Amino acid sequence: MTTPFPQWQWGSRDNPLSRIAGKFAATAPGSWVIRTLTPLDRRLLERTGAKYTVLGPIGAPVILLTTTGRKSGQPRTQPLLYVHGGDTLYVIGSNFGQTRHPAWSANLLAEPRATVAIAGERIPVTATPVEGPAKEEIFRQFVDLVSAYSVYRERTTRDLRIFALTKA
Repeated sequence: MTTPFPQWQWGSRDNPLSRIAGKFAATAPGSWVIRTLTPLDRRLLERTGAKYTVLGPIGAPVILLTTTGRKSGQPRTQPLLYVHGGDTLYVIGSNFGQTRHPAWSANLLAEPRATVAIAGERIPVTATPVEGPAKEEIFRQFVDLVSAYSVYRERTTRDLRIFALTKA
């Protein structure tokens, strides 16, 4: 058994700001605002070792996932919410319900080795797509984390990719 991933969460999921942010994220304008803030959020997360986010202390667990670009071969870093499973982290390619899969998910399919920044640590990981009944269970955990994920799934006809990240 590998050692568990560290846990870090800025703020509380029970505060009013968190509830408002979750509802806002489910709207089309809310999704646009979050996508627009992503480059700024990435920079703040990089500077703080993935401890602090532009979204503030809303209790959202965020990691920085660095993949290898499938076309460029260059590192590509994306802030993502995750579900913590002890020695496994789960990430979902919701892309806010847009018609296309996020680029980072295609990068992981092409090259499953990546790096995660969490709680001030950088950890090499290997990504494995989650399939079958386990996928629906993990999806429910994402919806419990942020209810907007159910809206994102309804917005698109594509199957949302979920990956299990384990320490390499």
